[in-house]
Amino acid sequence: MLSGKRVVLGVTGSIACYKALDLASKLTQAGALVDVIMSYGATQFVTPLAFRSLTHRPVVTDAFDANAEYAVEHVELARQADIIVVAPATVHSIAKLALGLADDPLTTTAVASQAPLLVAPAMDADMFQHPATQENLERLRLRGAVIAGPGRGRLASGLTGYGRLLETPELLGYIAYTLGRQGDLAGRVIVVSAGGTAEPIDPVRVVTNHSSGKMGYALAEAARDRGARVVLVSAARALPAPPLVEVVPVATAQQMCDAVLARTPEADALIMAAAVADYRPLSAADQKIKKTGAELNIPLAPTTDILAATLGQAGPGGFVRVGFAAESENLVANAKTKVTAKSLDLIAANDITSEGSGFGADTNRVTLIDRELNVEELPLLTKYEVGNRILDRVARLLRH
Repeated sequence: MLSGKRVVLGVTGSIACYKALDLASKLTQAGALVDVIMSYGATQFVTPLAFRSLTHRPVVTDAFDANAEYAVEHVELARQADIIVVAPATVHSIAKLALGLADDPLTTTAVASQAPLLVAPAMDADMFQHPATQENLERLRLRGAVIAGPGRGRLASGLTGYGRLLETPELLGYIAYTLGRQGDLAGRVIVVSAGGTAEPIDPVRVVTNHSSGKMGYALAEAARDRGARVVLVSAARALPAPPLVEVVPVATAQQMCDAVLARTPEADALIMAAAVADYRPLSAADQKIKKTGAELNIPLAPTTDILAATLGQAGPGGFVRVGFAAESENLVANAKTKVTAKSLDLIAANDITSEGSGFGADTNRVTLIDRELNVEELPLLTKYEVGNRILDRVARLLRH
């Protein structure tokens, strides 16, 4: 999503400027071409050289610099930008952007550009809550700007409240979302499941699996970055919520089933990436089962097959249904059986014994099998890239 994009990063005079250094670095590492524009106040906290060292690009601090790379700096940057990101955005800079003033390199570039605007406020809590600040932010929203944060926490003043600049991973999520708002899934609702369910034995112990939830989360982020509204039904407990994704936390297979069935009536596609338990303890003990030294037998009952349960909801012309199959043998044959048995539009099958595609890895090697049982083997890819390959198929199915 970020590779090859022209990002104008506006940095204004807040102590949070140090976080903008990390953002500029991460954007550059992701393949974006980052042009930094600093206000005078920002140069009092960090130096232009710091940004230039990270982006390998000239840093703009003066609209009238005769030695600038472009003859008319603000017009050229405004024309080339895919997105303008103001992070951190102070009260003063937000007010100027809201009023359409153009008295410095950043505001002049913003007024001259047709690129989407992302504003990430950073200020003291009382300044953020001030009616004038709230009115200016609302004015920017009404003009189509995306407001990222602020977060809540301890502020430079020592107070605690809303006013913290979001952390870099969150800002990267907002940037990807803003760039993808007009993507091929714009206006679509995609429901994704993730993580491994946990079936209680007693108040202490559970039956679970090794799923990390990374594949489902990557799918959710990829769908968000293509313009979809994403509902992530998650049994993953160790992963942070992706920005701008609605997360529905669950634990057991039945809770996941209930949550999925509640959200699929509005869905255009359901992608079941979660590793849902096939069996659960027939009954969970109310108290912790004590160790006695004797064998312990726990009767198991089958859980509801969630994809099968959604079949009646889909109907003719209903939502696209995508399954996952984690296999240790007979990969294609077992996956084809699931496609037919559950009447799926697509299944993504992976061999969990294959290097780089097991539970917890950041990469995956999947085989895609469609309703007609056509097989496509994908190479080893990051899970985000795998998610986009799956979403390419989903987007085509939705167009037909």
